[in-house]
Amino acid sequence: MSAETMKKIAEIENEMAKTQKNKATNAHIGLLKAKLAKLRRDILGPRVGGGGGAKPGEGFDVTKSGDARVGLIGFPSVGKSTLLSKLTGTHSEAADYEFTTLTCIPGTIKYKGCRIQLLDLPGIIEGAKDGKGRGRQVIGVARTCNLILIVLDASKPMYHKRIIEKELEGFGIRLNKNPPAISYKVKDKGGIGITAMGCTLTKLDKETITSVLKEYRVSNADLVFRQDATIDELIDVVEGNRIYTPCLYVLNKVDSITIEELELLSRVPHYVMICARKEWNFDELLEKMWEYLNMMRIYTKPKGQIPDYETPVILPRRNPTVDEFCRRIHRTLLDQFKHALIWGKSVKHTPQSVGREHKLEDEDVVQIVKKV
Repeated sequence: MSAETMKKIAEIENEMAKTQKNKATNAHIGLLKAKLAKLRRDILGPRVGGGGGAKPGEGFDVTKSGDARVGLIGFPSVGKSTLLSKLTGTHSEAADYEFTTLTCIPGTIKYKGCRIQLLDLPGIIEGAKDGKGRGRQVIGVARTCNLILIVLDASKPMYHKRIIEKELEGFGIRLNKNPPAISYKVKDKGGIGITAMGCTLTKLDKETITSVLKEYRVSNADLVFRQDATIDELIDVVEGNRIYTPCLYVLNKVDSITIEELELLSRVPHYVMICARKEWNFDELLEKMWEYLNMMRIYTKPKGQIPDYETPVILPRRNPTVDEFCRRIHRTLLDQFKHALIWGKSVKHTPQSVGREHKLEDEDVVQIVKKV
């Protein structure tokens, strides 16, 4: 990471802070934000040679295993190591002083038949998004997770939450958000075409959009907006490398705060209160993790046998088809596929014969019938 790039980032951030936000300055702010996004991408992109990445054996290249991957992120000594040890039985160095964990420690939980890989990532520091400390590797692993648990210390200031969110956002991770409903296609000629469908653009105008695209050297493109998007959402779509990840805020060490404070915090969306040391409220934490991972269990039934309820096939709810179910078992199964027999909520009568595109429901039982 060059000092010159960091200087440019600081200059742009300073200029943005000084610029008044109104309709007249929208295009200028859009241009500055696009420049900032490009500079951050250069800093956080893969480096070649000895540019400060993790060395072999430092524990950041953790092989993905199980049905889902969950990352524990937080400031040093908020209780991530204790939480990993209690949930998975994996030993991760735990102590009351900062920076105990220096590498990425994996463990596995089995919940509702789903094998969840839990990663205890080293304590994050402010400035990680700008390449400081090991933040680059920490957040790099976080981008591969299906769910992020931001672990907070109930006895520490709550602004720690905002700092971590800012670091993750700077690395292109969007927490508890859906991708913007913007269609973006570069073309050879014809200029910039802007269409708003079912919405009115109140935060963007043609000048701002053109200014952002100009920074990316795009002068011909079609954009279709299906929501009243912001400059940041437009840049996210143009960058095309954003990760949209569900997130739970795990408030640890709740034994150190009052009942009144606990009651107040329990009303905040996406929060789970625990005490890792005393194993308080682990049931709710696991149930919330399962809910946010958005998975479903599908049971297999060999011909002439009872269903296997011990080892379900875990499917993502976004694509719960018979086709995906077959791929999860073995990709060659589709070559021999004739039809599937289904017992469960996704069919009108049981068993029902269905094709590859049929959408399954949680806890359906499936028997694959092969071609003769």
